[in-house]
Amino acid sequence: MNTPEKLKVLIVCTGNICRSPTAEALLRHHLISAGLGDRVLLDSAGMAGYHIGQPPSSEAVICAAERGYDLSALRARQITHRDFDDFDLILAMDHGHLRQLERQRPEGSACGLALYLDVMPDAGDEVADPYYGTLADYEIMLDVIESAAPPWIEAFKRDYLAAHGTKP
Repeated sequence: MNTPEKLKVLIVCTGNICRSPTAEALLRHHLISAGLGDRVLLDSAGMAGYHIGQPPSSEAVICAAERGYDLSALRARQITHRDFDDFDLILAMDHGHLRQLERQRPEGSACGLALYLDVMPDAGDEVADPYYGTLADYEIMLDVIESAAPPWIEAFKRDYLAAHGTKP
């Protein structure tokens, strides 16, 4: 019996210590709750290599933990050209990241690119970077990331898992 390949999703922000690891942990939590934890592989990366090997920012860890999300195992890494082969979909946190990804994507790559908030057109289109802000800015970031999680879970069920020959 052939096991269908997992859907592989990479979430990208600037340095991979605030937005993208928060979204990775949060989506993983929701995928497990939806019974899809074994069907979708999540990872996160930064456009820049400022924080390679570092854990998420303490503010991101604190805010996520208060809501039951664990970021402790995550470590920052920078996106590579191989990611465009290894992942089915890359989600960018803002338009700048999306433009960079479009420029970096190798010609002929089947990897899809989207904004994280594309599933919520009425919510705006970018997740603001809280890095130089206060804990309140991190809470706002988490609110926005959380609000897009259910629509992404439904999108994974409906569109992406179906493309991999699996049923939700």
